[in-house]
Amino acid sequence: MVRLSERAIKVISDLEFQEKYYFTREDIEKHFDDKKQLSNFIHIQMKSGRVVKLNRDKYFLIPIKARTGKWTDHPLIVADEMMNGKDYYVGGWYAAKYWSFTDQIPMQIDIYTTKRNGRINILNKRYVFHRVRLESLKKAVSQKVKEHNFKILNKEDSKKWYSER
Repeated sequence: MVRLSERAIKVISDLEFQEKYYFTREDIEKHFDDKKQLSNFIHIQMKSGRVVKLNRDKYFLIPIKARTGKWTDHPLIVADEMMNGKDYYVGGWYAAKYWSFTDQIPMQIDIYTTKRNGRINILNKRYVFHRVRLESLKKAVSQKVKEHNFKILNKEDSKKWYSER
């Protein structure tokens, strides 16, 4: 296990005190004199596994209470944070499971978006991005999990998708 520096403890405890596990560079820049120190800090914390990069400017902090360095969060919250809450919806098997069309636990989270495609593994989960047109995003509905909003394919379209399988 990697020891934390005084500055790392200060930054991490500040984020944890605010209960801000998803953060941006702007959230922690007050602790640093310049951008180089900030970049080095993030790089070192990512290398040690204390911070996970979600997208270009958003990171996830593994809390100190995760003593072994292993931690996870609800996949729908991670998906929403990765996409900054816009231009996406969760579909596929995860939507079918959410709407109780299947009892099978999905192996991946399918994110339909206008911005990116490909796959990524974050916090022991596989996220697969599918590129869609802007009109397709109208199929999404907003739901809540753990007091956090996320977007998921509506129930009717999920049922249609599931019945085609």
